[in-house]
Amino acid sequence: MKASKWIAALLAGMVSLVAYAETAQEAAVRKAITPRLGEEAKVESVTKTPYSGLYEVQVNGDIIYTDAKAEYLFVGRVVDTRTYQDYTKARLDEINKVTFGSLPLELAMKEVKGNGKRVIAVFEDPNCGYCKRFRRTLESVNNITVYTFMYNILSPDSVEKSRNIWCSADRTKAWDDWMLNGKVPPTASPNCVTPHDKVLELGRSMKITGTPTIIFADGSRIPGAIDAKALEAKLATIK
Repeated sequence: MKASKWIAALLAGMVSLVAYAETAQEAAVRKAITPRLGEEAKVESVTKTPYSGLYEVQVNGDIIYTDAKAEYLFVGRVVDTRTYQDYTKARLDEINKVTFGSLPLELAMKEVKGNGKRVIAVFEDPNCGYCKRFRRTLESVNNITVYTFMYNILSPDSVEKSRNIWCSADRTKAWDDWMLNGKVPPTASPNCVTPHDKVLELGRSMKITGTPTIIFADGSRIPGAIDAKALEAKLATIK
């Protein structure tokens, strides 16, 4: 399948806001706020919230808030003072959710431990210290299948390191050898083809900006390394 087709399929599977027609006021807020955010900002939606007359503005995969006249920006999180529920986090989780089955897993390295019934996908860079920490965490977790996408965004030589690992006879072992023990894999053959460009396109389409980023079977994600206790707790919530 061509890259453009599976990216389209992935985006089609992503869970976002239910399609709706903007109200006149929401459209007016969009029109007013867009030029004030700068040329790099892409306003994806504007929605009136149920709290304090604020309007939620989705821009470049993030959420900010403004007033009805788009005169002020509110950058941060909206939290309920009675329940301490973080409404901003909940909305971001909803927006960034993906259909796990739409991920092009053939572009990832696969490792099965135990019965492998629990499944995650991880975007990692070979030069990422937190990724190496998470790899150590995974050593103590059993009955899990891990799909690793080598997402080379941190250093110019990340691509070369990932290429050598991808082209190894045993990719998973070569990855663990490097991430856990610093063992350098053999230099890849010039004829070996890697999925670097496709994975980079995939990660950008999913608005993944850091490593590690962990994707769970229910489509939710956690950015950053977590310990075994937190991972087990998260996995226990997924049916």
